[in-house]
Amino acid sequence: QVQFVESGGGLVQVGGSLRLSCAVSGITFNIHAVGWYRQLPGKQRELVATIGSGGYTIYASVVKGRFTISRDNAKSTVYLQMNNLKPEDTAVYYCNTAPVSSGAWGQGTQVTVSS
Repeated sequence: QVQFVESGGGLVQVGGSLRLSCAVSGITFNIHAVGWYRQLPGKQRELVATIGSGGYTIYASVVKGRFTISRDNAKSTVYLQMNNLKPEDTAVYYCNTAPVSSGAWGQGTQVTVSS
């Protein structure tokens, strides 16, 4: 059974940085593309960054140049380095495979950017 455990969120001021981590279990991590998703208040969950099994990356335009996704296959962990945070980045952040292949989601980690 696939599981995702996100961590690293918190309260940060505009322009600040956070690094999110997501430990993945229950799948052969190194062969899957994985992504970071976020759900803004009152909005649908959206994909913000993807990293393929070979390390290629794709970013949503709203985070490109500010966020960096990376992975450690030995630890079955995916990271999201978020710099120059803006109030509109306030959301619950989740990781999952990309595309999502099961209905399993972790609890997410809350990121709040204060102005």
